[in-house]
Amino acid sequence: MAAPSASLPVSASASAPTPPPYAFAEDATTVQGATGTADAVRLEPGRTYKSAIKKNAELYYVLDLDDTSDAYVSATAVPRPGATVAFSDGVKVSLQDANGRTCHGAGLAHVGATQSPHPIAASTAREIVPGGSGLCQAAGTYYLIVERTGSPGSSGDGADWDLELRPATEPRLKKAEATSAPEVWDSASPEALSGNGVERRGGTGFTTATPLPQGIWTTGVSPGQTLFYRVPVDWGQQLYATADLSSSSSGKGFVGTALVMSLYNPVRGLVDDTGSGYNGRQQSAALQPLPPVDYANRHAVNDRVSGMRFAGSYYLVVHLAGQVAERFGDGPFGLTLRVRVAGTAKNPPAYEGRTQPRDLFDATAVDPGRVAGGSGGDGLTGGIAGAVGDGGTGAGSGGDTTMKLVAAAGIGTGTFLVLTLGVWTALARRRHVPDPGLANAAHTAHTATALPAPRGHRAARRR
Repeated sequence: MAAPSASLPVSASASAPTPPPYAFAEDATTVQGATGTADAVRLEPGRTYKSAIKKNAELYYVLDLDDTSDAYVSATAVPRPGATVAFSDGVKVSLQDANGRTCHGAGLAHVGATQSPHPIAASTAREIVPGGSGLCQAAGTYYLIVERTGSPGSSGDGADWDLELRPATEPRLKKAEATSAPEVWDSASPEALSGNGVERRGGTGFTTATPLPQGIWTTGVSPGQTLFYRVPVDWGQQLYATADLSSSSSGKGFVGTALVMSLYNPVRGLVDDTGSGYNGRQQSAALQPLPPVDYANRHAVNDRVSGMRFAGSYYLVVHLAGQVAERFGDGPFGLTLRVRVAGTAKNPPAYEGRTQPRDLFDATAVDPGRVAGGSGGDGLTGGIAGAVGDGGTGAGSGGDTTMKLVAAAGIGTGTFLVLTLGVWTALARRRHVPDPGLANAAHTAHTATALPAPRGHRAARRR
């Protein structure tokens, strides 16, 4: 974790641009956290909730858990627009049983060295141990505790933060697997992808994260803005990601931790993060090599390894500190993401039941509405998928809109039918809707040497 830079202001500047609001799940249920267990609101795994928390507050929520499934709960804390934050401001989450014993350890996330208001996420878990030994193994009532943290001398303000809570469960395996993490895996960095990038705007929350297959992707990012992307990573595959921030034609000075890229797993647990300072010249920040996705990774002590325990959508969350505007202007600044998914997908472990939410660990699940619509795409693909009955929700969903797009594009009826059949086939095989940027992934070149990068905010698990 990087120490605060002497050149970095104590708090975010009031003159920095106001970032877009965080996109909460559209189906999120608004609940109020209780100050004690007696009045705690019940949360159901698989659903998403919206709440809020005051500074230095401790809130309680309740869950009913069985004695066979692992449970994970994430809390995404969102400072409201215009908030002032400090290095130590953050959120802490834990699960306790009915006797007040903490199950697995508390998850902690804090704003960190950027000292710039942005969404941060912490997670905690209740894990079933083979043989039933240990705490929190019984079925029954469990309490989620969410605490707003900060040092007594924190310069952060006292405004409420919004919360997005997402409990999830993972069923046990039909047959026990290895009880230790793999000791050998390819930890070498691959050659960097090269070639022309394809523009792909980021989402503004976990549920609106823009899908990114392997390739080179470009966008603009403004100071104070946070972008969300999701990368499908299957069992046995490795993820590599690099964020390149472009140079500035104006301004001078130095921001100690300007760019932060964080990687979250499918249950929104932090796997790793990386960051970079900025002095007006182009900078690059790359995640350290991560192990292939493996069920047995959960037995590792290292959070970077244990976090790679499921297949599914892995989230790349990129934040540019608001202080960059003070030195180099309001932007936007060019951002290039280089994403590589290496390895051949393997068969999934045999679960005894379903996850909540469903398809949580399915890296091939199709979501045509978000692939093509909303923040990330061209609208046409989403419209076609919606027309063939897969529930596309992005721009252009529905048959009428699709036919208008087809007519406007001058596509003949025969061509449209062939295209529709192709989409049907793709959906039947549960593959992603074809993306125009996939072609750029075939180009590779030598690896550019990355500059040493300070760490951004960090979520730690207290064991």
